[in-house]
Amino acid sequence: MFRRVLIANRGEVAARVLRSCKRLGVQVVAVASEADRGLGWLQDADEVVLLGPARAARSYLDQDALLEVARRTGATAVHPGWGFLAENATFAARCEALGLTFIGPRSPLIRAMGDKIAARTTMAKLGMPLIPGSPGPVSTLAEARREADRVGYPVLLKAAAGGGGRGMRRAYAPDQLQAAFEQASAESQSAFGDGSLYLEKLIVGGRHIEFQVLVDHFGHGVHLGERECSIQRRHQKLLEESPSPVITPAQRAQVGGLVAEVVARAGYRNAGTVEMLRDQDGQLYFMEMNTRLQVEHPVSEEITGLDLVELQLRVACNEPLPFDQSGVRFKGHAIEARVNAEDPAQGFRPSPGRITRLELPVGDGVRVDTHLRGGDRIPPQYDSMICKVIAWGEDRAQAIARLHGALSASVIEGVPTTIPLQLKLLESEPFRSGTYDTTTLDTLLGAWYGPHPA
Repeated sequence: MFRRVLIANRGEVAARVLRSCKRLGVQVVAVASEADRGLGWLQDADEVVLLGPARAARSYLDQDALLEVARRTGATAVHPGWGFLAENATFAARCEALGLTFIGPRSPLIRAMGDKIAARTTMAKLGMPLIPGSPGPVSTLAEARREADRVGYPVLLKAAAGGGGRGMRRAYAPDQLQAAFEQASAESQSAFGDGSLYLEKLIVGGRHIEFQVLVDHFGHGVHLGERECSIQRRHQKLLEESPSPVITPAQRAQVGGLVAEVVARAGYRNAGTVEMLRDQDGQLYFMEMNTRLQVEHPVSEEITGLDLVELQLRVACNEPLPFDQSGVRFKGHAIEARVNAEDPAQGFRPSPGRITRLELPVGDGVRVDTHLRGGDRIPPQYDSMICKVIAWGEDRAQAIARLHGALSASVIEGVPTTIPLQLKLLESEPFRSGTYDTTTLDTLLGAWYGPHPA
């Protein structure tokens, strides 16, 4: 096992990785920007290095600074977490060149899967079903029109280098395509430095299903079941659960087995997430692969009893997975609520500020992942996540009841939060019945809050 690991991230992400490292006896080097230097969780690290100003480009995204911290502190491995540089192939390659273990896949696989067009091509060759779409990039509006006519409207234009919902626009009819193409390309260029787009058939009323996979350096791959992530607004998730209410055990075994096999054959190593879209006929299509853990990985941990960060560390140390697929046991149901400092009634306007009181219940099947303590400040420069509240139950009804109880008992003062909305979602008929899809949240928001500015 590694002696000392640099966590190249911040907030809840870094605090989550730190907990597994400390349990394994691994020393942790944490980094903090000027905006984060006073956060209480940093006291749990073995060493804290001030990285730079609040701006992410000059702190958490500063590759030179991070690599210098690793050299100076004697770290032998770097855990990128999720977000920031977690899927940056150049950063992974620079770690490799310096003899640092990048806790994730090798840089060529990050690069291959980060290019969404290349990833689609690779996965199709290995047998994964794809959403109908363009075989390559659509470089001009004329090309986009030809592909849209071929697959049929509505269509979705997506950034080839994208993620997090940026660089995506819908066109429901030919007269909407030009504006969608120009807006998606401009946003992609601004966000990723690459305006390349590809086009897919837009599946209306689909469900966002993702499979958690693990592959060791001996090529042995397993899946840890699926997560249902369809309660989302602008591709940002609010509730996630596992297992999905609409995936049968037979489909889980069949699709999960295919996903694990394909990812292993592609040469992938470590933890990853294969995102899929389920249409109204129940067909699952490959969308993209995220070469990292996801924010919502705790629900997979809760139903399998596994620590995914620990497994990442062990795989990175060239240890074989301690189980095969038959050794993965699924038990019960888990649901996660991402609690953010945002006001849903005001169009989810972020509300940074100081948390004057923080009381989060744990126990009785409830887990809370957070980096914050009472008195800590949520800075305006980063995402506004306060915590993740995860509830496990023997069945879905018990998990819903426990999560509802935990959110109701939570006390967060000083900033508005998404908890009132999440309670309404847990009480709603579409969620309780499991009949929701990716359009449900927008429909409910309109009914509960009315129209509001973007």
